[in-house]
Amino acid sequence: MLYHLLYPLHAEYSFLNVFKYITFRTFGATVTSVLFCMLVGPAFIRFLQRKQLGQFVREDGPKSHLSKKGTPTMGGGLILLAVSLSTLLWADLTSKYVWFALVTTILFGAIGFVDDYRKVIEKNSKGLSGKKKLFFQTIIAIGAAYFIYTLRDTPPVLKFPFLKDWSLYLGLLFIPFAAFVIVGASNAVNLTDGLDGLAVGPTITTSATFLILAYCAGHVKIAEYLQIPYVPGAGELSIFCGAVAAACLGFLWFNTYPAQVFMGDIGSLSLGAALAVVAIITKNEILLAICGGIFVIEALSVMAQVTSFKMTGKRVLKMAPIHHHFELKGWAEPKVIVRFWIISILLSLFTLSTLKLR
Repeated sequence: MLYHLLYPLHAEYSFLNVFKYITFRTFGATVTSVLFCMLVGPAFIRFLQRKQLGQFVREDGPKSHLSKKGTPTMGGGLILLAVSLSTLLWADLTSKYVWFALVTTILFGAIGFVDDYRKVIEKNSKGLSGKKKLFFQTIIAIGAAYFIYTLRDTPPVLKFPFLKDWSLYLGLLFIPFAAFVIVGASNAVNLTDGLDGLAVGPTITTSATFLILAYCAGHVKIAEYLQIPYVPGAGELSIFCGAVAAACLGFLWFNTYPAQVFMGDIGSLSLGAALAVVAIITKNEILLAICGGIFVIEALSVMAQVTSFKMTGKRVLKMAPIHHHFELKGWAEPKVIVRFWIISILLSLFTLSTLKLR
């Protein structure tokens, strides 16, 4: 919005020329997003408390979590507001990529809202049934994948980070593949969101990494130098990624151990979808799996636990997802959280290093 309002005036007021630059607007979106969360956060939490939107705690979970019962949840709504406001304020609103990312994020947040609402009102941990949740996620993901496919700004291929001259042409298979990535990432972040700040930390590092990747993909000279796919217009997604990273950082102020508020499914489902859409547009689906390795490990731990129990009647972990396994092994909750954050930071650094390892 500011871009459209102020940049046209740069001929008369030369200092407004800064709105031309994605880097400046990314900085603006980042500052706006983090300040929004930190300033509005206390009032938002009080609102959740007044509405008695407290967290339901699984009785079969770690006993240390019983004290968290009643902590306000659905705090992910604050993240969605911050991301939406900052993106609309600072991005070029003629960018279809920005709209794809933002609308998909909001729609996945809507699924999470329904799930959270049912959990809170019905006072159980089931919420929206798994089948219904997966159905709506798949429909939205297929729609997003189809619209990205129809743009045809780049060929529908799967790029491999270490093989600059080799790619896999997907054709129409791009649509189900991209939908799978979106749904998978959304649920992986959702599974990770089990400890105070555990999901938010890796989301910050992953979105900050994709801020850089999106800027590089949308800059023709940088993309040519790094030998990565050039995606015209993808640079605007840097603003969206900056808003996501900053919103999560501001939310972490209240979500860090011991948490004053939980993000709920409205936050975790939407954040996973946001990261996936950016990865698909910038042709970095494999790098998403590397950079978001914590999310992948959490999802695989659940799959391994369920498969093992159904096939052998035995569990491979004390409890899934894997962060609960370490808790039951005696690790203090803050230790699990911080160590997972450290791993996420290392994975992000490795992801960025692949830009030169081609």
